[in-house]
Amino acid sequence: MDAADTAALTGGQQDALAAARAEPLAAPHAAPLTEEQQKIRHTLRDLLAERAGPHENRAATATPEGYDTALWARMTGPLGLAGLALPEEYGGAGRGPAELALACEETGRALAPSPLLATTVLAAPLLAALGTPAQRTELLPRIAAGSLTCALAVPTGIALALGLTGDNTDGDWSGGGRSGGIQATRAEDGGWRLYGEAAQVIDGHSAGLLLVAAHAGGFARSRTLLFLVPADAPGLVRTRQPALDLTRPQATVQFRDTAAELLGEEPADVLGALAATGRAAAVMLAAEAVGAAGAALDRTVEHLGSRERPGRPAGSVHAARHRLADLHAQVEAARSLTYCAAHGPGPGPDGGPLALAHALEALRATAGESLQLHAGTGLAREEEAQLSFRRAASDELLFGPARRLRARAAERNGLFGEEAA
Repeated sequence: MDAADTAALTGGQQDALAAARAEPLAAPHAAPLTEEQQKIRHTLRDLLAERAGPHENRAATATPEGYDTALWARMTGPLGLAGLALPEEYGGAGRGPAELALACEETGRALAPSPLLATTVLAAPLLAALGTPAQRTELLPRIAAGSLTCALAVPTGIALALGLTGDNTDGDWSGGGRSGGIQATRAEDGGWRLYGEAAQVIDGHSAGLLLVAAHAGGFARSRTLLFLVPADAPGLVRTRQPALDLTRPQATVQFRDTAAELLGEEPADVLGALAATGRAAAVMLAAEAVGAAGAALDRTVEHLGSRERPGRPAGSVHAARHRLADLHAQVEAARSLTYCAAHGPGPGPDGGPLALAHALEALRATAGESLQLHAGTGLAREEEAQLSFRRAASDELLFGPARRLRARAAERNGLFGEEAA
């Protein structure tokens, strides 16, 4: 950047653009990274740089599983990511949400397809919170070892089931008691049978175990329960569906008189457990989005630098620098909110959803700018920009949009009247 261009920027924009060109590991967080956290980040980044480039990711999404099983084995074996936040008594590492958020930021940065979100972020906490001692002893060590993958199947949008965009105690989202959704009925042998369908189940086509939210009981005992359904259960039909984001594979899952095992014992606060899982998952989704946004911004800064040539008209480049400075500030704000939510309660009980709202907006903005600057170049960077934009749009459809995340957080904190459940 020449002296005239530098002078045209405000002091804050100059600092932000300088930071955008710096090593991403130097980015500020809510608290300094410990030596262990730095090791997790560097080790995972090196592995993903080796095994999760654009070509490798494209090949992985074309497999029946939808991800690179060899890469997942390395992520769960030597690195132990699947059990990073699980208790040590079940074979996990016993680490907290900050370490898991670091891992999610790196997988998001590489846009690497893996069962980490569906298995570790969504399913494992529900098993740990609601499972009987026998269920936890049987399933959690297998998850920690990486030998068992899971998926959460809900009959309506997952954002509502997790309480991210609305109160999951309102309405009969799991099934109205007569038809629709997924119905659970008692069998003659005392077990349970499931009927119905769930769409947009993340990793639903490949998971070894499904956690299924279903409606049980008539009017007097209407309730939502969670059930365990193995992949080989008779009457289970799973169909992989086209997805906007190929690195986030989805499936339609049908239950045709399918035998199921109740997760935990009644009575259980299933809706409360789903909402708590949703608030924690929002932090990890925000970390993924921050990682993807940071990578998109880095690529854009690099591409912009390659366009600076002596004698070349600098008007468009100069304007782009201003936008990148603003985007850098937006990404860093989302990163700070994410790690504040990961290290503590954050701004009330909805630190995670609020961080997710900011992170989704930052990803959409940086991916859009990256796509605009790379469009028509025919370079691999253009494909990466397209993937980032698809991730932004897909996550907004699945877990947002950002305005609803904010509206729900405001409602829960009493800004729209009485505090919601």
